[in-house]
Formats: sequence, C-alpha cells, structure tokens
Amino acid sequence: MADKVVYYGTGRRKDAVARVRLMPGKGVFNIDGKSLEVYFGRKTLQTLVQQPFDVTGTIGRFDVIASIIGGGVSGQAGALRHGIARALLEADDGFRSELKKAGLLTRDPRMKERRKYGLKKARKRPQFSKR
Repeated sequence: MADKVVYYGTGRRKDAVARVRLMPGKGVFNIDGKSLEVYFGRKTLQTLVQQPFDVTGTIGRFDVIASIIGGGVSGQAGALRHGIARALLEADDGFRSELKKAGLLTRDPRMKERRKYGLKKARKRPQFSKR
C-alpha cells in the first residue's frame, strides 16, 4: 500500500493560526470538519482562501484539510490562505515566483494594538471635562 503524498503549511494572520495539509485530489475543503462554504459564509472570504490555487492555476488539484485556532473570521481566512500558499510551495518550488508576486508568502505583520493605562481601548480616551 503506497502512502499518499501530503504537503504541510502553517499560516498565521492576526491571532489566528491555520495548520494546513494538502493532498492531491479533487479540490475538496475540510476545515475543522466543515466545508469551505459552511465554515466561511461570506463569498469574499471563500475567494480569499482560494487565491493561492487561482494564482498557481491548481484549482481542483488538491484536497485541503485544515485546523484553525484563534482569531476572528477574517483573520482565520487570511491564515488559511497563508498556510495553503506555504503548502503549495512545498508541493512545487516552481510556484515561488507566482506566489511571491501575488504577495501570498508574506505574513501580514499587522496586529491589534495593546491597551494603554488610563485609556478605555488602545487609543480611545475617557471624555474630557474642562470643568
């Protein structure tokens, strides 16, 4: 029995971390036991997640199994996109130039700003009273 070829990639965005496994297949998504349409209801997020396949022209050639931890919906979609791009790179190093040109291999460094003392949030101040 021959073992199936599996490619791994870890993607991160904001507070979300996505562990991705790519296997040659029919393009089926399994994200924490759910399909892509069920997990990401918004069409824009579904398109965002499929961007690495679109750029490399590999739509429907890989099955995706992913587990995502932390963050919100948008951050999770970005993390999954990053993970898929990294896994595709492991599958074929020839995709590097296309993925890099599309900016899919760069981890988005933007994070939530920390809360400062005396303030309600990172920058929101309490109401000022002159008298």
